[in-house]
Amino acid sequence: MSHSTAFADALNAVEQLDADDQEEFAAVLNRRVAERGRERVAATVAEARREFAAGKCQPMTAAEIVREAQS
Repeated sequence: MSHSTAFADALNAVEQLDADDQEEFAAVLNRRVAERGRERVAATVAEARREFAAGKCQPMTAAEIVREAQS
């Protein structure tokens, strides 16, 4: 099943729910998306700490960090 088909099937299934259940579904989905975002941040922090502990980091100004983050 392709991604777009699975997405369409999920959307159609949610549309069959009553309004209250749709709102609850949206709230649960938003919480899960937020949790995945927090997990990605935590993984990035853990990786940065490992790099720092291994001496792989170099001093940078705030402007340099922002430039690197935007690239």
